[in-house]
Amino acid sequence: MSDSGQLCLHASCVSFAERGLLITGKSGSGKSSLALQLMAYGAELVADDRVMVTRTEAGLAAWSPDSIRGLVEARGLGLIHATPALSAVLVACVSLDQQEDARLPQLHTRDMLGVTLPEFHRVDAPHFAPALLQFLRSGVRRI
Repeated sequence: MSDSGQLCLHASCVSFAERGLLITGKSGSGKSSLALQLMAYGAELVADDRVMVTRTEAGLAAWSPDSIRGLVEARGLGLIHATPALSAVLVACVSLDQQEDARLPQLHTRDMLGVTLPEFHRVDAPHFAPALLQFLRSGVRRI
């Protein structure tokens, strides 16, 4: 974190209806791939590879550094252009480093800059990206 209270994260971020989803994981874990899948379902790219995050009155705002705005990595194709969302308020995050095996998992959370967000863990199933987009649409997760 810098002195300004901002974070620069090695992550990807997409939004749907200005509701942002932060995608985290180690290098090669599939952050850009998940972002591309979500974009194919209607999400907008906020940032790929590096995501800037700061706390605002609305919560956590995410945006892309100018140097990579509108670019997403497609493994095997290179960097491709996407019309970016300028920013989004983060409503959840996904950790691709952790596998979710429970059918109805307990709520996981992540604290960032004093804000607690729901955190989803990777699900290796075809419904994962559509389910995340539906969460962004509805904003509801019930157990």
